[in-house]
Amino acid sequence: MKILLVEDEIEMQKSISHYLGLEKNRVEVANDFNSAFEKIQVYEYDCVLLDITLPNGNGLDLIKAIKNKRSKTGIIIISAKNSFDDKIDGLNLGADDYLPKPFYLPELNARIKALIRRNNFDGEAAIIVNEIKLYPEERKVLINEKPLNLTSKEFDILVYFIANKNRVIQKSAIVEHLWGDNADQFDNFDFIYNHVKNLRKKLLTANCTDYIQSIYGIGYSFKTEL
Repeated sequence: MKILLVEDEIEMQKSISHYLGLEKNRVEVANDFNSAFEKIQVYEYDCVLLDITLPNGNGLDLIKAIKNKRSKTGIIIISAKNSFDDKIDGLNLGADDYLPKPFYLPELNARIKALIRRNNFDGEAAIIVNEIKLYPEERKVLINEKPLNLTSKEFDILVYFIANKNRVIQKSAIVEHLWGDNADQFDNFDFIYNHVKNLRKKLLTANCTDYIQSIYGIGYSFKTEL
């Protein structure tokens, strides 16, 4: 999953980023209000971990910015401020959860997973689309109850497709979701074609319905509806 960590305490930032990276998440960081605001305007995230007290601004204003985009991004406030008012203000503005510092990293990780399940998959541990059964936390896929072996990128693309099924998805959106800030390093997104081609081939070989449709000049659609 793609996560933005907005935290100005560098050691804590490194600790959280490292732990969540080991959990197969793509984590981007922002040290202050201005850099976080810029990232929120440019990129989409599955989850934003947000400290309220930031250099150059207030984290509550970042919640407003995310909600003004009408984004599906989940928001978890992580703050050392124990003020009840801050918690209520953040939740009233649209934050999904509040975790006071200090906290255990496994608890933070569990809350992120629960939030993403609620926002993208109706809270289900297993996502079922016809003959496809997908377990995001275990990174496991079954086709007609038989395991399907995917690379890490193929798995992430399939999750992204299913979360956005029946929508047209631009190649640039796939690259930004999977590669984050590194997306700017690519001159073009042709390499996405190979990842999607390999994923589609594996699905078809497993006798899965051909859900992946190419949209010429734009990207793809994971069509589960006629």
